[in-house]
Amino acid sequence: MGTEKNITIKEAELVNNCPECFNQELKLSFYQKHTYNAFFHRTTPTVTHEIKCKTCYNIIYPVNWTEDIERVFDYYNKLVEPDKPAIRLTSLTLVLILVLVVLVAGGIYLLLAR
Repeated sequence: MGTEKNITIKEAELVNNCPECFNQELKLSFYQKHTYNAFFHRTTPTVTHEIKCKTCYNIIYPVNWTEDIERVFDYYNKLVEPDKPAIRLTSLTLVLILVLVVLVAGGIYLLLAR
């Protein structure tokens, strides 16, 4: 029914060595999960991260991190400011609420007009 997307909230180029190919082109990305539905858009507090080598295209998992990578990750992790968790109603939901209010008001008016 709804879709989930990971929206990039911060990216950083790292100059640490890749544990796989020993090249110095790493990219650190932080993502925040957003849920899209026909009735609302929800920003969740879930933040994920990924370190990827730009040369060998491997994802560097935390098991393979060196102390330098951990130190740089901790630094950037403190800098990340995710969006506040929120729910935004879509125009479809607002129209449905408006129609419901008009129907209830019309029903009350007809009951009181007798």
